[in-house]
Amino acid sequence: MLKQRLGDDHPHVATSLNNLAVLYHFQGKYNQAEPLDQQALALRQKLLGNDYSDVAASLNNLALLYYSQGKYNQAEPLYQQALNIFEQRLGVDYPHTITVRTNLEYLRNR
Repeated sequence: MLKQRLGDDHPHVATSLNNLAVLYHFQGKYNQAEPLDQQALALRQKLLGNDYSDVAASLNNLALLYYSQGKYNQAEPLYQQALNIFEQRLGVDYPHTITVRTNLEYLRNR
């Protein structure tokens, strides 16, 4: 419905793709979550640029998915990108920044 009402290239569409991907991830439906995470990330990058906090959230979500699948080499650079964006945009002590930093530490200390 959002795509019909707002068009394919709208931030709300990216948010809906992201939310559906998170749902599939929590359900263990990784093959269904991954393309949605990738679409949400690509759309957010296209609409917002590469240094926006919503882009960082998408990077973190895709990294979480890769981590859950044991794709650690794919997850690490995404976590690092997300952390860099959040630190620059929100600061080092912001809750989202801390979450991503913690995710990256878990990955590195697994």
